[in-house]
Amino acid sequence: MVLLAAAVCTKAGKAIVSRQFVEMTRTRVEGLLAAFPKLMNTGKQHTFVETDSVRYVYQPLEKLYMVLITTKNSNILEDLETLRLFSRVIPEYCRVLEESEISEHCFDLIFAFDEIVALGYRENVNLAQIRTFTEMDSHEEKVFRAVRETQEREAKAEMKRKAKELQRARQDAERAGKKSPGFGGFGSSGMSSVTSATIITDTLEPEKPKVAPAPVRPSGSSKALKLGVKGKEVDNFVDKLKSEGENVITSSAGRKASEASKVLQPPVNIESVHMRVEEKISLTCGRDGGLQNMEVLGMITLKVTDEKNGRISILINNNDKKGAQLQTHPHVDKKLFTNESLIGLKNQDKSFPLNTDLGVLKWRLQSTDESLIPLTINCWPSESGSGCDVNIEYELQDEGLELNDVAITIPLPSGVGAPVVGDLDGQYNHDSRKNILEWSLPVIDEKNKSGSLEFSIDGKPNDFFPIHVSFVSKRNFCDIQVAKVTHVEGSPVKFSSETSFVVDKYEIL
Repeated sequence: MVLLAAAVCTKAGKAIVSRQFVEMTRTRVEGLLAAFPKLMNTGKQHTFVETDSVRYVYQPLEKLYMVLITTKNSNILEDLETLRLFSRVIPEYCRVLEESEISEHCFDLIFAFDEIVALGYRENVNLAQIRTFTEMDSHEEKVFRAVRETQEREAKAEMKRKAKELQRARQDAERAGKKSPGFGGFGSSGMSSVTSATIITDTLEPEKPKVAPAPVRPSGSSKALKLGVKGKEVDNFVDKLKSEGENVITSSAGRKASEASKVLQPPVNIESVHMRVEEKISLTCGRDGGLQNMEVLGMITLKVTDEKNGRISILINNNDKKGAQLQTHPHVDKKLFTNESLIGLKNQDKSFPLNTDLGVLKWRLQSTDESLIPLTINCWPSESGSGCDVNIEYELQDEGLELNDVAITIPLPSGVGAPVVGDLDGQYNHDSRKNILEWSLPVIDEKNKSGSLEFSIDGKPNDFFPIHVSFVSKRNFCDIQVAKVTHVEGSPVKFSSETSFVVDKYEIL
């Protein structure tokens, strides 16, 4: 077999991408492709047409054609096998088979074409090998990146340690009634002391007792890295990594609850008495149905910033009917909460601590009752002659919830190309590097309580599990809320509150 050229062209014969494997002029290639549509007989289905000098072997791709131009003495069976491989390569790099998408990924396609044919002769490769060759994966590069990430983590840890030392020194100086010393080579003037203290204050906060699962702040370069010479070097190093296209913030597969909680911003007007109602869910289901385990952990956290509002009582509305077990803080009067649903200190002459997040009430719900699953996911993969047809459905069982930024992540087999998506509610994104299909839905509520996704791809039913789900919500799962806050004497207190319900783990095995 001598393959002269491989091209993707329109039905009018206009070349979009063409790769020549022998010496041919551009005019010659364009002339051959322009003559190709005129040679096809309408009303007849063939896979090739011939002229006096060349043979066209082609396959329709929606509004386009994948065309191989060969000599007339080539083996037609080998030509057809090569054509099928070329046709499978194109969806690997292009999400839609349109002229603009082909033009955008033209160089990726040409590199892949070169792996299939060399000097006009077919190479013994498959689709998985083509992907490996074009990605040019390097073990040395992985080692280099691992070493660089280790150095970056060590530098960040060193900067945090030095920043804590500076913070401790500043606090010691304040307790001794002295001015804060100057650090980082700024000199010993009063201005340098103020500058150092300001930078540290903005960077670090005093350590607080961990009483509630608070949202994780996004990591990144902080101002503390600029205090000393070594800190500047690390900061420049991180900037250099970003300029090279590296993602400095390491991300894990699937969105975690800490990432999801970034979406839920705290209220703009935070009062001197602020309440946070936080819940997180861990759930594991079987692919054929059945709830293996579900655990919901919740907590109400109180923060008082005004001394006048330290002696208060908090009325709780407990409308939970799912069977959550409640537990109060050791300093809270348990009898008062049991009899009147009021949270108050045992010694009412004392005040709640100021400027401290204090978990006053927590609850836990653990169950294997399938009716309590907030969002059910049904995945139906069925094998067909061309691969596997997958149908995924979701349904919101708890209509009182409103789930935002829902992401359903489905694993895909590697080396088989992009999935062909049919019916779809919402949006999808195919990550060919991680071999996942992420189905995104902005809102799921009682008005949009069910939906489905259908796609086809080569693979087996077991290839599409486990499925991971993430979401955030401003309505909690167990209906437990703060109703009113009053002084111990009975006068009302103005307060603010925020509610969040996030995913710690949600998977279908």
